[in-house]
Amino acid sequence: MNEKNLETKNENTWCPGCTNFFVKNIVVKSLAELSYKKEEYCLVSDIGCNSKIYDYINLSGINGLHGRTIPTAFGVKLGNPNLKVIGFMGDGGCYAEGIEHFIHACRTNAKFTLLVMNNEVFALTVGQPTPTTELEFRDKSTPDGVKEKPLNPIALALVAGATFVARMNVFDIENSKQILKQAIEHKGFSFIDVIQPCVKFHNISDIIRQKAYKVNPASFEDALKLAEEHLGHKARIPYGIFYRNEKQTFEEKREVLAKLLKEKKGFAEIRKQRDVLGDFLK
Repeated sequence: MNEKNLETKNENTWCPGCTNFFVKNIVVKSLAELSYKKEEYCLVSDIGCNSKIYDYINLSGINGLHGRTIPTAFGVKLGNPNLKVIGFMGDGGCYAEGIEHFIHACRTNAKFTLLVMNNEVFALTVGQPTPTTELEFRDKSTPDGVKEKPLNPIALALVAGATFVARMNVFDIENSKQILKQAIEHKGFSFIDVIQPCVKFHNISDIIRQKAYKVNPASFEDALKLAEEHLGHKARIPYGIFYRNEKQTFEEKREVLAKLLKEKKGFAEIRKQRDVLGDFLK
């Protein structure tokens, strides 16, 4: 693959200056540098400014319901565990509507990659706070300001059992590419929290540029300690690969899926599909 054939002709409707352009650039460049064919990938997204990326990358996939990227991606892996599935969500869709799916994705360790484009605001619906929005943020829906402590997705992923936990700084293109490529290659569920501003409704560009710094924790305990730094906008913002550990995946634990992996097939390619599904459901 090359970058040119990963582009579509769809009209781009992101706002001028939107940092989703940065994310798309990172994804396209990363995929072009990996040695896989287009038919080996499947993209999954839901609803939101972030999920429009589905329209702008020329790969097969599914655009589904808000907050439901993860179960859709999981279903794709059940159908063909050989596909390299990449999911896209926003902080609202993942950490609010989809939080239960996120926790179980961490603990079950199916092999797919999830990018959560975290601008700490519901941008598509013009700026309401999400679970990661900082204290005292105000908009028309919360004129008195946010009073709840923001959710810490890195810490949550770590304690829920995720085997690859990372954070991208959208302004650090080169480092982000390396993180994404390693996430796609990881044997297991790989989670990336993408820190980015919404230039229209939550422009924290200066905060990210001033406070973000790269990390490379030596242990799970170090990773958890660093994860606690980013609570609101008063502390520094660590980014990089927080934790990585390979263990048996969901697919490898299931006899039928393990067989499909070994034979490099999906259910659709098996002649006696009904018999195989029967064995799987026992």
